[in-house]
Amino acid sequence: MHFTTRFAPSPTGLLHRGHAFSALTAWTAAREARGRFLLRIEDTDFTRCRPEYEIALIEDLTWLGLDWDGPVVRQSERRAAYDAALERLRDMGVLYRCFRTRKELMALAGGAPHGDDPVDARAFTGGPLSADEEAALLAQGKAFAWRLSLAAALGRLGGFDALTWVEETADPGAKTARPETLGDMVVGRKDIGAGYVIASVVDDAAQGVTHVIRGEDLIETTSIQRVLQALLDLPTPAYRHHRLLLGPDGKRYAKRDGSVTLMALREAGVTAEELRAELGF
Repeated sequence: MHFTTRFAPSPTGLLHRGHAFSALTAWTAAREARGRFLLRIEDTDFTRCRPEYEIALIEDLTWLGLDWDGPVVRQSERRAAYDAALERLRDMGVLYRCFRTRKELMALAGGAPHGDDPVDARAFTGGPLSADEEAALLAQGKAFAWRLSLAAALGRLGGFDALTWVEETADPGAKTARPETLGDMVVGRKDIGAGYVIASVVDDAAQGVTHVIRGEDLIETTSIQRVLQALLDLPTPAYRHHRLLLGPDGKRYAKRDGSVTLMALREAGVTAEELRAELGF
């Protein structure tokens, strides 16, 4: 199968060095393999994504000297495919509505939030409410998230030990899915429908992605995505989880921490050649 990989940023802010490192890693791998490099905009969360950030990220990638094969795919234009996958999972009985608020989950976890979900509350396995409790909350218009029930998925698949993937970079070799470390993960929300984890596996299959190249912070997520691939009868690509680029403070670059953006570097007179050399390309 023809080597195909992708870079899939979310337009919720401006790109920084960490994004540049990831994009260059994937682009270089594709070009060295004489394969395809795709650009996919992961804008499923319309409450946080902004068109100006998409414009800026395309300008940044072009400035870096990257090109991509085929048109840019925007997840906001493929909602029907994700909603169909979400509905299929609901019909299987492997999803349930979770009405707990972020504050409630943080209290359960006894810790601070991390990213879009509380760090320890990721392993939440509260299960569905009773039919009467759920009906009452729905009648009130209460917001909810769709969680993947690992217990139900386990019963449907007959176990997780057969769910493997090939890791080619971080501790290379055959890996077995261990989704219990993330618990009943959120895969959709009442307001936006199917979320990143579903959209990503649906698009990887639809676009013929053979290699997923991304940061090692997403290694755990691979286990949940393997469960979704098995439930939805989707192929499993190979994975390359590269190291995370760290800033002078030893922390990984992140939008929420106000990391120096590629736009700021450009405006300061840094050339693409200088940045590529700094990043090892």
